[in-house]
Parts: sequence; structure tokens; C-alpha cells
Amino acid sequence: MFLLSYGGSQINNVLLLTIPLFVLAGAVIDHGGIGRRLINSVEKLGFGKIKGGLGIVTAISSAVFGAISGSAGATIACIGSIMSPRLEENGYEKGFIGSLISSCAVLGLLIPPSMSMILYGWVGGQSVLACFLATIIPGIILVILFSTVNLFYAAKNKNIVKSVDSKPVASTQGKKKSSIPALLMPFVILGAIYGGVMTTTEAAALSVIYAIPVAMLYYREMSMGDLRDSLISAGKTTGVIMMMLFSVMILSRLYTMNNVPQMLLKMLTSISDSPAVIMIMINLFMILLGMLMDDTSGVLLATPILLPIVTELGVSPIQFAAIVGVNLGMGNITPPTAPLLYLGGKISGAEVKEMLPHTMRLILFAWLPTLIITTYVPDLSLFLPRLFGYC
Repeated sequence: MFLLSYGGSQINNVLLLTIPLFVLAGAVIDHGGIGRRLINSVEKLGFGKIKGGLGIVTAISSAVFGAISGSAGATIACIGSIMSPRLEENGYEKGFIGSLISSCAVLGLLIPPSMSMILYGWVGGQSVLACFLATIIPGIILVILFSTVNLFYAAKNKNIVKSVDSKPVASTQGKKKSSIPALLMPFVILGAIYGGVMTTTEAAALSVIYAIPVAMLYYREMSMGDLRDSLISAGKTTGVIMMMLFSVMILSRLYTMNNVPQMLLKMLTSISDSPAVIMIMINLFMILLGMLMDDTSGVLLATPILLPIVTELGVSPIQFAAIVGVNLGMGNITPPTAPLLYLGGKISGAEVKEMLPHTMRLILFAWLPTLIITTYVPDLSLFLPRLFGYC
């Protein structure tokens, strides 16, 4: 009974209101044509003038969409479904398309406001805003590396053409409506948070209040039926997450009562007393978690066990937030299970065997370098939190 009451008291937290609000905002954005406007705005930057430009548009659009929805699943569902046919029209192979949209979707885990970082901050007792800031630079590095790998692929593939003459992403209504309201959304939300105007929870509410009128009244691409479906979807997702949070808080208490982190640290130090080697083992464990489960489950399972261990090793809990995000993101696209990779294959119409070589190249030349730098160069993830006075 003590554990049940403890779990219930821990999830009675105003910070957790951000979960249903950001989930609902992501659903509204997906249904309301805002994602299409974001893609059109990015494409207008001139990437269509270079060969392979649509791949860069995919990476940047995923990062911008992640700054609104905070979810990898919402990012791949919206950006992937829009960009997949366009990439294929421009000569991209289905295997590469599936790999690219899967990897880019993971930017939703890193670019704030990230659902994973909200959960990490809550479970680990860290500032959520500091965790948001810690993942920005690794996220930007991934965008650059994804774009670079894409350009090398485009240079070697003779079938890929420039997209300069391609038409903007079509919409059924409001074709002449400006993209500015859609483009302003991430700046309004993040500006309110880091400008000290609103808390994370209030900014999550703002994202819903902003998105619904823009989708329904300005772009007029969202009906009352779509809004109802979005509310139902957000409710179901939130219910699952809250049940997981309840269970995790009970497990976390049991871990603490039975000294599980201390026993694991003792076991790891018996293998090697080098913090660098221990961090390699921890990274491998988190990649494995990412391969087997979604990012939410991975964060909730890994944080209460591993955070005390890395703190003993001298790793900042804020830096570890970025390490967790990159690890689980990489695990989500790493075979054999790779939850996001299979979703990317479903959207692009590609078989996993077609995506595998392209995925391994993205892991080797984008994910691994980012993970190594994030793990062993603390200033990379701590620069912005220090700049804003969080550590």
C-alpha cells in the first residue's frame, strides 16, 4: 500500500500537464496543415537549387516540427508522410527515404520542447528547461550530419534531380494562406519559455491555444471531427504514459530501497575503473534499450537506474540528459527491432533490408560521431545551460 500511495503522490505533479498538452498540439499540427506550411517555408530557403536539396528540407523540417510537437512519432507521421512521395519523385530510393525520415524523426526527441526531456527532468529531479537546452546543440549537429550524408548520397545517385522546379506541398484549402503563423509557432513557444514569460506547463497550454485557431480558423484545414479525433488520440496516449509513470515511480522507489544503482556501479567498476570505459558500457546499454522500446519507456526505465551511477562518475545530470536522448534516438533506428525504422519503412513503402545499408551509414557517419562528442565533450551540451544560468 505504501508503494501504491507513493506512486500516486508522485504523478500528482503540475509539470506532467505538459504531456497531454504537447501531445494534443502535435496532433492538431498534424491534422491542421501546419506541417505542410513549415515544409514550404523551409523549401523557400533555396535548398531546391542544389541536388539533394529535398533531403536537407526533410532534416530541417523535422527539427522545426520537433520544436512544436516534442515527439518522434508525430514528426515521422507528419513530415515523413509529406516528404516521402516528394523524395521518391526526385529520384531517391525508397530504402534511403525510409532511413532518412526515420533518423530525422528522432530530432523530435532532442529539439525542445521534447517529451523525453520533460520525463527525464521529472524522474531525475532536474530542471526541464536545462535539459531542453542541453539537447539543442546535439540536435543541430545531427541535422548538419544528416544533410551531409544526404548530399553524398545524392552526388553518387544519378537519378536524383534538383527540386527547384517542384511545386510547394499542396493543401486542399487555404492555398494562398501565409506560412508565417505556422513558422512563428516554435518561436512563440520557446520564446515564452526562455524569455521567462511562462513555465513549461503554461507554454504547453499556449501551444494548444495557438495551434487550434490557426488550424481551424486561419488555414481551415481542420474540422470539428478532426479536433475530436485529436483529443481522443491525445487522451489515449496520455493514459498510457501516466500508467507507465505510476509504475516507474514505484520501481524507482524499489531501486533506491534495495541499492540497485550502487550494486550496478560496483559491478561496472569491477570490470573497469575508467569512467570513459564505464560510459561506453552505459551507452551500449541505452542503445539496446532504444532498440527494444520507444523513447518514453527507455527514459523512464534508464533514468532512475543510471543517473545515480553517472553522477558518481562525475558526469553532470544535465549532460546526461543529452546523452540519454542521443542514445535512445540511435537505438530507435538500430536493427533488429528499431521501432522508428519500421515506421519509416511503412510510410516510405520500403522493406527493412532495403533501408539497412543506408541506416548503417547514417549511424556510422551521423549518430556515432554525435554520441561520442556528446559523451566525452561536456561543454557541447552544457554550453547553453551555463549561458542561461542553469548550471
